[in-house]
Amino acid sequence: MNILLIGSGGREHAFSYYLNKSKLCSHLYIMPGNAGTAECGANVSINPLHFDKVAEFCIEKNIELILVGPEEPLVKGMRNYFESNEEIKHIKFVGPDQAGAAMEGSKDWSKAFMSKYNVPTATYKTFTAENLQEGLAYVKQHSLPIVLKADGLAAGKGVLICQTHAEAEAELEQMISQSKFGDASKKVVVEAFLDGIELSVFVLCDGNSYKILPSAKDYKRIGEGDTGLNTGGMGAISPVPFADEQFMEKVESRIIKPTIEGLKQEGIKYVGFIFIGLMKVGDEPWVIEYNSRMGDPETEAVLPRIKTDIGELMLASAEGRLHEMQLEISNQTAATVMLVSAGYPGDYAKGKVMTGFDDVNKSLVFHAGTKINANNEVETNGGRVLAITSLADNIKEAVALSMKAAAKINYDGKYFRKDIGYEFI
Repeated sequence: MNILLIGSGGREHAFSYYLNKSKLCSHLYIMPGNAGTAECGANVSINPLHFDKVAEFCIEKNIELILVGPEEPLVKGMRNYFESNEEIKHIKFVGPDQAGAAMEGSKDWSKAFMSKYNVPTATYKTFTAENLQEGLAYVKQHSLPIVLKADGLAAGKGVLICQTHAEAEAELEQMISQSKFGDASKKVVVEAFLDGIELSVFVLCDGNSYKILPSAKDYKRIGEGDTGLNTGGMGAISPVPFADEQFMEKVESRIIKPTIEGLKQEGIKYVGFIFIGLMKVGDEPWVIEYNSRMGDPETEAVLPRIKTDIGELMLASAEGRLHEMQLEISNQTAATVMLVSAGYPGDYAKGKVMTGFDDVNKSLVFHAGTKINANNEVETNGGRVLAITSLADNIKEAVALSMKAAAKINYDGKYFRKDIGYEFI
């Protein structure tokens, strides 16, 4: 079948790599793609948010299955657009509709949802310009630290952890009154800080049944030892050593099942991925957030451990027959190391020519922010540039392989954390 994958990051290169290997795949198109996805299928230079242009392309190329990687097209209603259009409504689609994507598109909506369906999460209150004074009074007496979250999509930058009351008051004022995160922070969720260790759990849904994918842990801080600024993710490991069978049983019974049932009760037929950001507090799982897609760079550590045909999994999800699928997971450990541009997550230069790809043979190299230049060379085109993933029998060996590969790739300003998985080694 002809498949269209939406997105341009490392997550999409990982998906395109495995979709291209699927026995179901005749032609794979990636919109807009990057230098890595170009090796797995045909890149298409159409902005995925121009739904009318995407629809025209799908008709022209006889697309039979669409998989949406990033959140923005889903939050903006891409599935709704396809379902309401006679010419394209027959196309199988993996990704929730606008109502389902509100799980990620609105922090306030998702917190209210968790509260309604008794999903364990931190206590919270939501504030806008209308009740800002009440919000300032609320944070003034709140226990420290205080977490402030922009309600809408803020490209991963809308969460602040404030260590003092004065900082929380100033930030709340800036977010709401001065649009610190644009429209995303017109509404701000203030919540209690959960002290524990983070992990990500991924669930693939078909509107009725679900499959739990491998767990992963990503590393958000730019500096080693989890120091410095937050990033989109500097690496990941899968599985997470402490997410044992007992812990995952709690996650499924207390979080996954109530979430799936809650969506049904809300009348939302959720088809696609639910990324559950968890905090392990003591031995108990608490939800930090939901996302309506797979994580990045966690996808680059999770997909290599799935032995089941990814194309078949996606089709089964789109057709509502996930219960028929056997999900086979490798016992090996995956370690992903992210190579970034100098200056990231602040200002960084693009257009640095990259070499050394041919020297990497024991690891998978997933392109995140790259493009092909006029001289047919791969060059940097983003803050996060490459995700290098290795599989081995344990974390230490997998990380060592990825570090070895990372050292072989060269470009001006290359930086990567050398301590991914450090707390488990």
